[in-house]
This record gives sequence, C-alpha cells and structure tokens, in this order.
Amino acid sequence: MALHNRIEGKVLKERLHQSASVKRVTLSFYKYHHIQEPQAFRDELYRRFDSLGVLGRIYVAHEGINAQVSVPEEYLETFRSELFSFSFLNGIRLNIAVDDNGKSFFKLKILVRKKIVADGLDDKTFDVTDSGIHLSAQEFNKLCDDPETIIIDMRNHYESEVGHFQNAICPDVDTFREELQVAEDLMNTHKDKNLLMYCTGGIRCEKASAWMKHKGFKKVFQLDGGIIEYARQVKAQGLESKFIGKNFVFDERLGERITSDIISQCHQCGKPCDDHTNCKNDGCHLLFIQCEECAKEFDGCCSQECKDIIALPAEAQKEIRRGINKGRQVFKKGRSEKLGFKSRVSSFKS
Repeated sequence: MALHNRIEGKVLKERLHQSASVKRVTLSFYKYHHIQEPQAFRDELYRRFDSLGVLGRIYVAHEGINAQVSVPEEYLETFRSELFSFSFLNGIRLNIAVDDNGKSFFKLKILVRKKIVADGLDDKTFDVTDSGIHLSAQEFNKLCDDPETIIIDMRNHYESEVGHFQNAICPDVDTFREELQVAEDLMNTHKDKNLLMYCTGGIRCEKASAWMKHKGFKKVFQLDGGIIEYARQVKAQGLESKFIGKNFVFDERLGERITSDIISQCHQCGKPCDDHTNCKNDGCHLLFIQCEECAKEFDGCCSQECKDIIALPAEAQKEIRRGINKGRQVFKKGRSEKLGFKSRVSSFKS
C-alpha cells in the first residue's frame, strides 16, 4: 500500500464534509522517547492508522512522537489498542478535544523530523527527562492564587491573544525558541518565585521546564496535560476556570471554546472577535482574526489587495504567487501592515 496520501486537499476536504454522519473524535498525545529508527516507526504507524480511517498530523523523531489526530468514533478503542501495543506508548494519556466539530483534519500526514517540537536547544547539554512538577487543574488553580507565583504562557502571541490564564505573562513572540529565552530572562530576577508554565497540551512545557531547571531555577511547575486536560478536569470536577477565552489549536478548527469570554478583537475593524482564519488568497494565506462582517466585506481575505487578487482568473493568481514560499510566512501569523485595526493598534503601542 502507498504510505502517503496522493489526493488533492480540496477533494479530501469535500469528502470529509460529505461524510458528516461519521462521528469523529479529535485527540492529541506526545511522548519523549528514544526511537532508533524513526522512518520505520513512521511507516508502521501509517499502515495501522490509515486502515482505521485516522486523519491528522504526526511528527516522529529520534526524540519521540507528537500527534494530533481525528479518529472515527467506532474505531476509537481499536485505535487505542493499536497505539498501546507499542510498549513506550502503552497507557499514554490521550488529550480529548473539548470543543470538537469532527472536522479538525482532512488527511493523514506523518512526518519524520529532527525534533518533535522546534526549540533550538541542544538536548545533549541537559537532561530533558528532568522536567518540572506536574500539576492537576485543582493544584494549578491553588498555585495561581499564591502571590509568590509567576505564570508564563509558553505559547506564541497569536495563541494567547484569543485565550489565556488570568494574570499570566503572555510574551509577544512568534516561536517557542523565542519564548524560552523570554522566560529565562524574566525569571532571572525572580529566582525565589514559583515558576508556573502552561501550553496547549503539555509538550512544550515538558521541554521548557527541564531547560529552566537546567538553568538553575528550583521552583518549576507545569500544567499536566496543558490547557486541553485542564478544561476537561475543570468541567468534570466543577472547578473554577482560570483560563478565559479560546484555546488555539493547530488544526482546521483553529480554536476550541473554553469559556464564553471574548478577549480579542477583529484585526480589521476592532469588533470583539476571537475567530482565526487564513486569508483566502493562496499567495498570502495569512493567519488572522476576522469577524463575520469583515469576512463578508473582504471575501475572507486580509485586505483589499488580496480581495482584488482572488477576483482574478486562476491562471493570473498563479502567476502572481509564483515563487512565493508560503511556508516561511509562519512568522507573519497575526502580523501584517495590511490588517487595518491590528496595525493601527501596534503602531500606537510602539
């Protein structure tokens, strides 16, 4: 069998919408573990998961696995059994999405990478398994209330913009690599404080907490299972949610609602809004926040310029975007002079 999908993405998306009657479960998991042959492990995963109709994005490296997938509900237990059959993944926690429309992914993509999270660190210089103290939702809430605690959001600016923990420091950064440096610099003058970190599902904090301990910080804590598991425990136990707004997720949903609070604004008009979208101009594809009114006015684009481009014939659009590497625009997420309201606010702040 082919170990890669060869069908055009638009066709796969249409298939997913047509099979709306098939209930799917979105979940994520990760594990730091030395994998001797990542390519062989990757191929075996593809064979097993593809046969179950699993969709999603999985990164495999010598250091472990990082996965976000969508599984047909009828095969969830079979999927669990297949996953647990790998000894180092047996019993691993699966973070189940809290706001799932069943359309998180439309194809299965399993990639071999140098690292499962790009962090810029030399893992040979410190013990990546010596991570911080893992806290449950209840323990996290208690430590949040301690005046000797500093809470740091270990996610990027466009993630924390739509949702974050109350009183958390949310650095205005584009990458996890930058985030690590900000956290280290910030805590250098607060080494006696409790350092409390959190991220989406826990994987970034796993590495970050080990790095901060390596740098000499003693009171290092992390939210076990990240925001996803926190939201599940809060609901199950009837706890106060100290997280407000949306949890940004890296799939087709682009976010899952945790509380009704809307703490961000449309990047084009300033109206309260926390709905991320990608510019419909394939030569731009900028990730930004857009309200329904602006989506209608700009045809789902980030600017009048992009709106004018998508009105052109397909061949003309292809010619305009020829040679553009969209992959490098990751650093432009939520940042562009084209975004009317966002650019005005940024200029005012600076």
